[in-house]
Amino acid sequence: MCELFGISSATPTRVHYSLEEFSKHGGLTHMNKSGWGISYYQDRDALLFKEAAPASDSRLVQFIADQELSSRCVIAHVRRASIGKDKLENTHPFHREVGGYVHVFAHNGSLPDLEAAMPLDGRFTPVGETDSEHAFCALLDRLVRERPDTSQLPVQARMSVVAEFARELRGIGTANFLYFDGDTLFAHAHKRSYDDGGVLSEPRAPGLSIANRSEILTSGLRVTATDRDTRSVMLASVPLTPEGWSPLEEGAVVALRAGCLVDQINPS
Repeated sequence: MCELFGISSATPTRVHYSLEEFSKHGGLTHMNKSGWGISYYQDRDALLFKEAAPASDSRLVQFIADQELSSRCVIAHVRRASIGKDKLENTHPFHREVGGYVHVFAHNGSLPDLEAAMPLDGRFTPVGETDSEHAFCALLDRLVRERPDTSQLPVQARMSVVAEFARELRGIGTANFLYFDGDTLFAHAHKRSYDDGGVLSEPRAPGLSIANRSEILTSGLRVTATDRDTRSVMLASVPLTPEGWSPLEEGAVVALRAGCLVDQINPS
């Protein structure tokens, strides 16, 4: 099963990321060989690295690990393909321009028959074959329908659209995702498969865990805030350290801005 990782921080935060090592936290390294990607948001744009190949064979992964890259919002993904071949266009995170901002999306799960359940209106079109990218386009369709310049929508209005979208996805399949619109990082926790003694389990909660912290050092991942007193919130498919992480309730949607929780909707 794929792995998600995200950060929302009040100040730019340095992230040194070894995707091959990081994926071991889910116990699924041997399965997550379909690709990897990481996005560092900068102003209105995103610096995006991704490959449709195992991170263990990538010189680019080592290059990124050696850099002093920093960002207020980082989204990373290690892929195990379920729908769509191992191609660059099927590799997360995905990005699109909306209202003068680049929007970034990554998904963990499987959404069979999504195209029939959520047809697109043509404003956004998938480049690849994945259910994940189709879901991203469907979400953007809905947001633009509310207002073409989505950054001008109050966060509660955007949250309402994202939460309803997430609720519908849960009726289709497994739907953990991270979505950043240039202002707010939205996260939806559903359920995911786990490594139960070498056997991939049926999907179960939690799909995401959350932590408030400015620094983390663990195998494959080093996060350091440029300001030691900065606010920072992290999200991960699997807790990265023994302490400080709380599972998000199945069906919960959270909105994070500048390292603060600004809104949360739990399932009724």
